[in-house]
Amino acid sequence: VLQKWVNREISNFDYLIQLNTMAGRTYNDLAQYPVFPWILRDYTSEELDLNNPAVFRDLSKPIGVVNEKNAKAVKEKYENFEDPLGIIDKFHYGTHYSNAAGVMHYLIRVEPFTTLHIQLQSGRFDCADRQFHSIPATWQALMDNPNDVKELIPEFFYFPEFLENKNGFNLGQLQISKEVVNDVVLPKWAHSPEDFIYKHRKALESEYVSAHLHEWIDLIFGYKQRGPAAVEALNVFYYCTYEGAVDLDALTDEKERKALEGMINNFGQTPCQL
Repeated sequence: VLQKWVNREISNFDYLIQLNTMAGRTYNDLAQYPVFPWILRDYTSEELDLNNPAVFRDLSKPIGVVNEKNAKAVKEKYENFEDPLGIIDKFHYGTHYSNAAGVMHYLIRVEPFTTLHIQLQSGRFDCADRQFHSIPATWQALMDNPNDVKELIPEFFYFPEFLENKNGFNLGQLQISKEVVNDVVLPKWAHSPEDFIYKHRKALESEYVSAHLHEWIDLIFGYKQRGPAAVEALNVFYYCTYEGAVDLDALTDEKERKALEGMINNFGQTPCQL
């Protein structure tokens, strides 16, 4: 697969899907849903210029520190973390770039994810300000907050329907602006959900991304996923998210085991290292 990708016999999209599959990710498990990168950082221009490297996100950095401002806070958190019991290793992020709640967050407007979201929120929609209501605002929140590290899902590159509230769900209104949450607000350069998907997919297959995609793959699936390389790249997550970090079979206390299983399922899981 790697050779095919290098020879440009398969697209960047196909390559990412195949890597996700090999690393145990699947559409059948929300806790291990395929993970895709944020690839753009320009969500405000009237036109999207894919020949300009400045419109792309830096793929060599985890999303939590793409904004240089956050790197210092993330580093300090890691260096100052001490677990008195010695069970929990130091980490940069207490949340994860891919988890079940994050998938439901993005896909809230389409079933079965609407129902799953309502179940997760004890029978109602979460408050409007926490809903996925705008692509530019979601990106801005990532830039402002080092604790929000959600990457994207494959649907952002082929499925315009998830950006529209075709079922007319009442998702509430934003507290400050009183704006009603309906269809997802798109970047200015996108004239419709279809246009967004078309341009976003074009960006994924662009020269710039083709030349830098391996840097992101190293962080998610490769050698910067754990160990000293991960520490240096500011890419260490809470210990429970890693494959093999917890031996559930060794836990004799049923309650403790259930709690850990719940944490692993809901918290996010790092893909198998390829």
